[in-house]
Amino acid sequence: MFFGLSRIIGFFVVPSNAVAMLCALGVLLLATRFHDAGTRVLIAGVLALLVFGYSPLGNWLLLPLSERFPAWSAQGRAPDGVIVLGGAIDSERSHARGSLEMDASAERIVTMLQLARRFPAARIVFSGGSNSLIGEAVPEAPIAGDLLEDFGTARSRILLEGESRTTAENAAFTRELVAPKPGERWLLVTSAYHMPRAVGAFRKAGFEVEAYPVDWRTRGWSDAWTPFVTASAGLARSDVAVHEWIGLIAYWLTGRTSELFPGPRRAN
Repeated sequence: MFFGLSRIIGFFVVPSNAVAMLCALGVLLLATRFHDAGTRVLIAGVLALLVFGYSPLGNWLLLPLSERFPAWSAQGRAPDGVIVLGGAIDSERSHARGSLEMDASAERIVTMLQLARRFPAARIVFSGGSNSLIGEAVPEAPIAGDLLEDFGTARSRILLEGESRTTAENAAFTRELVAPKPGERWLLVTSAYHMPRAVGAFRKAGFEVEAYPVDWRTRGWSDAWTPFVTASAGLARSDVAVHEWIGLIAYWLTGRTSELFPGPRRAN
């Protein structure tokens, strides 16, 4: 129920959809006796389009998320395992086309292959089912497993979790699959903006991981004042950020994360 409800609410609250619906409502009201209200709603929709589309607002919303965890530093012994969260493979399109099809978070897959080669003794876990509400549900995990083997990773090192549909399920199902031992070192690979919620979910599940953020959407805080050249780019950035902030709040309210805005923990 949580998965379906989150997808439905998420559809309506992301800026691109909210702006479109606001403008559509304004146009509809123009044809009724609420003409004046329709004019105001339409103006509000256009202003929202300009702000979310061209101003740096999308970067302001995204930067606190993506800068929360620093890039992983290779200090100490090699990791015992690497966990890669799904969300980078378009499993339905890959299945239909018979080829690997990735989306804007493809860095997760590239990093998975790099780390599998860099740490030849580490176990590689890919956690990702299908987030499709309609149509055939095709999990990402088997596709990622085949890709790892194609690039020379021994099957004995690969663990696949293909039932999860949310980040909370990623954490719970992966912990059950891995059964981490005290003292083991596990890296968690996901998009930088998604890392706070992901780490919070894993901590809540009792699985201590080290953040390995990838898929940085900005150059850093220097982009805080950089406007967008196209409205579609600004809206896309805003959509990602708003979706993640709402996810963090929803996880905190429903007890699916260890804290509202998880961050790095100080070394003892």
